[in-house]
Parts: sequence; C-alpha cells; structure tokens
Amino acid sequence: MSGAWPPAVKVCGLTRPGDAVQAVEAGARYLGVILAPGGKRTVTPQAAAVIFGGLSARRTGVFVNATADELRRAAEAARLDVLQLHGDEPPELAAAMRAEGFTVWKAVRPRGGDEFAAAAVHYGDAVDALLLDGYSAEARGGTGTAFPWREVAARLSALPPGVALVAAGGLRSDNVAEAAAILRPAIVDVSSGVETAPGVKDPDAVRAFIAAVRALGD
Repeated sequence: MSGAWPPAVKVCGLTRPGDAVQAVEAGARYLGVILAPGGKRTVTPQAAAVIFGGLSARRTGVFVNATADELRRAAEAARLDVLQLHGDEPPELAAAMRAEGFTVWKAVRPRGGDEFAAAAVHYGDAVDALLLDGYSAEARGGTGTAFPWREVAARLSALPPGVALVAAGGLRSDNVAEAAAILRPAIVDVSSGVETAPGVKDPDAVRAFIAAVRALGD
C-alpha cells in the first residue's frame, strides 16, 4: 500500500450509489461509508452494499467502538475490504480482525507530533494503516478539521515499517497537494471537502480533488 506516488484517493461518507459511480469514474481507488450509528452520513450495511454496487474500488466501512461480532456482520453484509476503526478500539481488536483476513485502519486525531508518535507506537503492530484526522470535540470525523501536518511529518519515523499513512481531515482540491507533499501518505481521504451537503457529493469537486492528486505525479 505504501511507496506508490501519487497517493491513492478515498472518497468517504458516501450515501448515494450515483456518487460512488462518479467517484470511481474520476479515479478513486477506495470508497467509504459510515456504519457507525447516529452520524449525518450513517448508512446501514445493506445500504452500503447497494452504494458500492459492482464497482471495482476497495470498500471501506467506518466504525466507532463496534464489537468484533458487529464488525464481522457488517463486513459480510456490505462485503467490506477495509475496516476503519474510528473510536477507542484497543490494538487487540484490530489485530484480531487482521488475523481474520481484514485490512484494518485505525483512525487517530493527533493534536501534535507527540500524540501521533504515541499512536504509532500503540497501534503500529496491530494495523495496516493509521488514518490521521483532525481533532474536533463535535464528532469523531467528517468535520472538515485538519490535523497539524508539519508537526506530524516531523515524527513520521515513529511509524513502523509496513504501516501505511492515510491523510484525512479538512482536505480539499486546493490544499491536498500541499498536505500530500508534506506527509507523503499512501492514501488521501476526502469527505466533507467534496460535498454540497452531508453525504451529497459534488461531482465537479470530486473530479477537481482527484485531478489535484494526480497532478502530483506529473
């Protein structure tokens, strides 16, 4: 997952099949749905399966403090490739799900380099990737809040070999190139930065975001 450039793009917070189709047509390699209850973009696993349809992108489900059984059931219903854990899940749960064959990303919301380094040590042996999101007291994610890119970049050596970096939080077409150049992530993740309303993607914004990422390879 790591090493390729430019980074792959994940479009998250999908609620409509048509938005997923447009994201893949624009070049997204990962699609994400919110399966944690109570969010503005939450869908059911059954709805997620419809949203993903027969598209070739990798399917990511976002969870907050779900149990192993809940993860398994949702993953089966939505046919997920990636479990994105956005709560206070322990490394042991992440490692157990990896042992069952899932790709596991742990989302963390570092407010500085030290918090990132601590998370990298805490989860590094248990996950395939760390997803970095902006801290907000309002919600676990999808708030459009950025994390301190340069402070995290200064501590990237704390990330164990083989653990990918996924950059999220406040990314848009006009800042994703800067964030990617600073952090060199394997994947960049966008949700609110390409929306007209929560869960409603703007196809022009999606295309502009992916074009900005692809331009990094020129």
